Amino acid sequence: MLTLASKLKRDDGVRGPRTSSPASDSTRRVSVRDKLLVKEVAELEANLPCTCKVNFPDPNKLHYFQLTVIPDEGYYQGGKFQFEIEVPDAYNMVPPKVKCLTRIWHPNITETGEICLSLLREHSIDGTGWAPTRTLKDVVWGLNSLFTDLLNFDDPLNIEAAEHHLRDK
Repeated sequence: MLTLASKLKRDDGVRGPRTSSPASDSTRRVSVRDKLLVKEVAELEANLPCTCKVNFPDPNKLHYFQLTVIPDEGYYQGGKFQFEIEVPDAYNMVPPKVKCLTRIWHPNITETGEICLSLLREHSIDGTGWAPTRTLKDVVWGLNSLFTDLLNFDDPLNIEAAEHHLRDK
């Protein structure tokens, strides 16, 4: 699957020794984000929860992929929820941008797809927000957990959904 990794190796082989011209070298330079993604995607695929599937529409663009979560327990058991994950150029200093593509009635996800998950926050008061030590694996496991143990009715993003749950579980 990691076609970008093979591309990186192929580019290194084509570039050859460091005596090539600076202009041609800079046009082939691979971003720090892409180098990180090659490693992180391999780790992610090796440690993917059984309730999740990842899909890379373009295997040469590891910075954009889709995640499908199919919870096997809890309120959302049996549902199928699609997320779009885009990794910005400034990654790993800033978190990936995540949007829920499936319309859902959830206290931590708005009907327009915005997500309340502390590790996706660039700046967090409680210190649980994004840090450069976090990886895509953390993001996927966090999104998966929104349907089980991280389901939070006490501090909701979608207040109506949380209130509805309190009235009628």
